[in-house]
Amino acid sequence: MEATHAIAAGMGGIRTAGDLVMRVQLAKKLRIAEAKKYVAEKLDVTIDELCDVISMTEVREKRGFGIPHFEPDANVNIGMEAKFRIAEALGLRINSVERFKRLAGIK
Repeated sequence: MEATHAIAAGMGGIRTAGDLVMRVQLAKKLRIAEAKKYVAEKLDVTIDELCDVISMTEVREKRGFGIPHFEPDANVNIGMEAKFRIAEALGLRINSVERFKRLAGIK
């Protein structure tokens, strides 16, 4: 986990797509290059765009994944709403999302 975190943080974490790549690496047991390719395909961007702050800020705002800074009038989702959107877009099972659904009676 420490190595995965270091690589994801080095990619820029939530400023770019580091957090998304890390989630995919852990959930699907992929190497970083494979995880980057998977995320890029799911988000319909290039691998280079995954590491670009401007491109990923636009993608995150458009898809409601959350961004690390406040932008007035931005489509910014935080917390569980962002996690729901990330899980759906990347085809992942996120434990906190599944627990929330179960406790809220959502199927």
